[in-house]
Amino acid sequence: MTRNLSHSCVNVALASHFVGKDPAVRRTFNAWRQLAKSCGPVTIYAQKSRIVFMVRVRFAGAIVHRTWLEGTLWLRRRVSHPRMHRLMDYGNLGFGLHLKLTSPDDVDTSLAALMREAYRTGCQQPDEPHAI
Repeated sequence: MTRNLSHSCVNVALASHFVGKDPAVRRTFNAWRQLAKSCGPVTIYAQKSRIVFMVRVRFAGAIVHRTWLEGTLWLRRRVSHPRMHRLMDYGNLGFGLHLKLTSPDDVDTSLAALMREAYRTGCQQPDEPHAI
């Protein structure tokens, strides 16, 4: 275990994240997960406080709340989106986009484009206009 992390890397059962939550949250997560899988091979880990989606490194994930899903994406550039809940600035590493998703319909084509971009970031492949 690595010290001084802001999260736990302990793996738990995926279903444990949805106990006592609104059923719409699980349906929204299923749409979010399917969107990630549409980008290519993905490994999904359910940890104590979050669910992470990985290729070479973590590129997306989810935090399950009682009535909504917080979808997360790692992007190399600052973006704005109508469902943005929070934007974390990671300096040279890029940005963490946190989205408030309340139904599967929230997982739309605008998020599909951002998910594909995040997937490329997770593969550690440079984007043409944003290469490092």
